[in-house]
Amino acid sequence: MEYIIIILLIIILIVSIISLTKNINESNITERLGKMETTVVKELSDFNITLTQNMNQDFGTLNERMEHRLNLINDKVNERLDQNFERTNKTFTSVLERLSKIDEAQKKIDLLSNDIVSLQSVLTDKKTRGIFGEVNLKHILTSVFGENNNHIYALQYSLENGTIVDCMLFAPEPLGNIAIDSKFPLENYQAMVNKSNSEMVRNNAEKLFKTDMKKHIDAIANKYIIPGVTSDQAILFLPAEAIFAEVNAYHQDIIDYAYAKKVWITSPTTLISTLTTIQIIMKNIERDKYASVIHQELRLLDTEFKRYKERWDKLYRSIETVSRDVKDIHTTTNKISKRFDLINGVEMEKLTYDENEGME
Repeated sequence: MEYIIIILLIIILIVSIISLTKNINESNITERLGKMETTVVKELSDFNITLTQNMNQDFGTLNERMEHRLNLINDKVNERLDQNFERTNKTFTSVLERLSKIDEAQKKIDLLSNDIVSLQSVLTDKKTRGIFGEVNLKHILTSVFGENNNHIYALQYSLENGTIVDCMLFAPEPLGNIAIDSKFPLENYQAMVNKSNSEMVRNNAEKLFKTDMKKHIDAIANKYIIPGVTSDQAILFLPAEAIFAEVNAYHQDIIDYAYAKKVWITSPTTLISTLTTIQIIMKNIERDKYASVIHQELRLLDTEFKRYKERWDKLYRSIETVSRDVKDIHTTTNKISKRFDLINGVEMEKLTYDENEGME
């Protein structure tokens, strides 16, 4: 903008010079041009100084504004960077926490995988399967009756015929002692339910599974049901809910066979319910036992109460007689009191009369 103004001023000066040259004479053109040149040079010099000062001032102001703007932008950028860094730090911290949780979960999964592998190795051996069933049975008995409750149940109990049952439940009559034995027919069951096996293999495994179950039922019925020693019934405990569900859902012939042998098939869930029911029955039997004692004591108390009533009636009659005598005495006392009051009143009137006569 300033350059345009300078150019305009120069043009105006040139026009002025041309107009002046028309009015002056040839004689003083050089003189006037010299003066005019001097004036123009001076004015241009002054204008140049003023323009330089203004431009320097404008550039200084513009520089200050630019620096102020840059400082504001720098502060804003730093603020945004700090905010973004804080968010990034929080996100990174959260990611680290999640990674640590994932790592912990992975460790638990690895441990669980090891446990599953260990459990599978346990279940592949018949002896260890038996131990697993006994431990499961003990846990259920402890949950229902408490630990070391020897007057209600005993583990690994020896019978008179020389056999050892996993658990003997001591119930009062008419229940009697009930034997509980753990059985775990696994191999043929797994082959029977494995869909990858052929139908022929599965059918053969099903027959073997039924044979295993009936053998277990026969063993329990023959070993653990002893007339005069145990109850006429026993419990077969299956530690696996899946096997119990398979038997009840698809093998009614096994249920009927066990029913005929008086062997009740249970799983962990149904055994808890069965033991809880037996516990309630035992409490009711104990309650009935004490009820007969209470009834006998009530009869004796009734005799004592009748004797007490007779004595109380006798005492009541005596008290009633005494009460009538007291009432009669009270009536007589009132009459005597009234007589004394009357006598006292008469003497007072006579005394007053005698005194009046003496005064006259």
